[in-house]
Amino acid sequence: MGTPKRARKRLLDAREYFLTHQRTLSQSFNWAIEGLSFSLKTQRNMRIHFAAAAVVILGTLFFKLQLFEVLAVLFAIAMVITAELLNTAIEVAVDIAVGDNKKGLAKVAKDTAAAAVLVASANALFVGILVFFKKVNPATVKVMRIIAQSPEYLSIIALLIVFGITVVLKVVVGEGTPARGGWPSIHAALGGSLFTAISIISKNFLVGTLAFMLASLVFQARVEKEIHTWFEVVSGALLGIIVTILLFQLFYF
Repeated sequence: MGTPKRARKRLLDAREYFLTHQRTLSQSFNWAIEGLSFSLKTQRNMRIHFAAAAVVILGTLFFKLQLFEVLAVLFAIAMVITAELLNTAIEVAVDIAVGDNKKGLAKVAKDTAAAAVLVASANALFVGILVFFKKVNPATVKVMRIIAQSPEYLSIIALLIVFGITVVLKVVVGEGTPARGGWPSIHAALGGSLFTAISIISKNFLVGTLAFMLASLVFQARVEKEIHTWFEVVSGALLGIIVTILLFQLFYF
């Protein structure tokens, strides 16, 4: 019998609190602006989102999009910014409320909020591709031709692909973090890719040897610091070398 009475009392107390702390429309607006300002001042990702949004909105004007395309872009931008604001609020609330014995749950809350931002960002990227691809397709074809004829650009593409593959493999295997530990070693994969690209572009045995020596120093450092095993380093290096060779075979030779 006591439980319903306590629940009713809490409900009445909450009602009384909200009635005595009602905010005017002007106050609500000002506090919302303060929250947005706080997020912009303290969160690097929010500043990145706003900069990207500004570029995309200018793009909608430059490419003369149709109304439904503009609406889709604006909705995607709003989702990303909203998710980032919620992520900031959750992080601050968790930091205030959590105790040492609940740090594991705090990490789950923060990671889940960050995942919401990731999903919203991925959706925005997908919308952007659908809306802008047909507008920039001629320029894209021209860029691809330049890449096919320029080994310097191809080297950058190879590094990005190697990085993406190694991150995906780490997530699948579930060991270490993207920057530390686990299979395969991202540093070794990037070192192997750079060594291969430098060797192919220079077509010089001495330059290739020097590049390999530099890459070997990276390999050795990862093992000596006990961040990776030799297997993780060697397999990562081979992955970077093989992917880079395949790309150059397809687009350069």
